Amino acid sequence: METTLRGDRFPKLVVTIVASIGLAVMLFILFFLVRESYPILLETSLTELFFSTQWYPTYDPPEFGMLSLIAGSLSVTLLASLLAVPVSLFLAVFLSEVCPATLREILKPVVEILGFFPSVVLGFIGMVVIAPWMVSTFEVFTGLNLLNASALMGIMIVPIVASLAEDSLGSVPKDLRDASYALGATRLETITRVVVPAALPGILQAILLGVMRAIGETMVVLMAAGGAAIIPRALTDPVRPLTSAIAAEMGETPVGSDHYHALFFAGLLLLLLTLALNLAALRIEKRGRRWR
Repeated sequence: METTLRGDRFPKLVVTIVASIGLAVMLFILFFLVRESYPILLETSLTELFFSTQWYPTYDPPEFGMLSLIAGSLSVTLLASLLAVPVSLFLAVFLSEVCPATLREILKPVVEILGFFPSVVLGFIGMVVIAPWMVSTFEVFTGLNLLNASALMGIMIVPIVASLAEDSLGSVPKDLRDASYALGATRLETITRVVVPAALPGILQAILLGVMRAIGETMVVLMAAGGAAIIPRALTDPVRPLTSAIAAEMGETPVGSDHYHALFFAGLLLLLLTLALNLAALRIEKRGRRWR
């Protein structure tokens, strides 16, 4: 018995060390971003950073208004989520509750593999295929716009949300389904009134993880969003999210300049947004455990 207890301590020690290293890395990243972002606050105010739409960091004097960049990130994420989440949930319900077992063994791995599809390939498709098609079909000024980037982003979100939501639906005990059928409920009623509510915390967590994936995506929005630092007023307007601004401008920015520190501040905003969504997902998971 004593030997078994000693043997159990080693895996626990390994997990603790790995978790501690991960936490230390996250704290170091946060410290580094705060250190590199702080100098921009000495040159401008938070009011200008958050509420000004004038992003002209190379002008003299420079302007660092990030409202248009924040609006670009939120608009792409929101539209992509609106397009992807319903499709993801229908796909998850189909795989978990309706799909025959033989077909499910094929579709489930395919959906999970699509989650690893390279984002740069999707961005290239958006540039050379979707953008010209939108210009010729809808007669818009440019095909590199909010709708193009959001549609491609939605394609990236679907496999993540669908796979995780399907796992949550599959974890609902079979006894709940049997009890629903025994009371005379149909399959549709069982799915909508028993299975989905029971799996709702896991489904919401899957949606939040998909949203986090969209907020942090870089290549798709860099290649397909258009790169205009404006607040979009239509689906066909070009946008410039925070991630694409960092990727496009960091390589040509002098180290230590105000522009350099402003881009690190944008990275800090992205990290804080992601941490907020992570905390929301953990809160939902804890509430789900209480409900169960």
